[in-house]
Amino acid sequence: MRLKIVSVGEAVLRQQARPLTVAEIRSPEIQQLIQHMRETMNDAPGVGLAAPQVGFPLQLAVIEDKQEYFAGLTAEQIAERERQPLPFHVIVNPVLRQQSAGEVGFFEGCLSVPGFTAIVARSPQVRVECLDETGAARVIEATGWYARILQHEIDHLHGTLYLDRMQGRTFCSLDIYARFWKNKTTAEVKAALG
Repeated sequence: MRLKIVSVGEAVLRQQARPLTVAEIRSPEIQQLIQHMRETMNDAPGVGLAAPQVGFPLQLAVIEDKQEYFAGLTAEQIAERERQPLPFHVIVNPVLRQQSAGEVGFFEGCLSVPGFTAIVARSPQVRVECLDETGAARVIEATGWYARILQHEIDHLHGTLYLDRMQGRTFCSLDIYARFWKNKTTAEVKAALG
């Protein structure tokens, strides 16, 4: 079942989501929510979806980055982003720790901000302590694009959107991005847009 994705301006996207207990995670209701979120994310399509994006202020997100999503990216762009396919997985009650001092900027989009994108600087390496869909403890060490996805989804659980972190002068529609910026480096975009 596809869930309605809420858009920027709706209060649930700006709330602090609440943690789930292990019993809640294992409940039929949350297991069904996870399945519906997966279907919604894949249908959109997207690489991540947090529960607040479908109207539930819970510390829960689903992630999957399929090889087919790389279509249209050059080998250089894939390498620059350090992007690799990610199997479907669930993060619950995540605690994020940045593992590197610097930040790297790339264009990001969001299913709750449809039709737009902007450059967002994020840590290129993170460690996330969380629970999985069974309630088991898990530690994720991520770099590159995976680290970016984790930071983006975990931001949603704290009421933060990429709009709060973006480099404002790079904000544009997806049409403008495709026409002018898709094949440019981040440095070229920043130089052109100031």
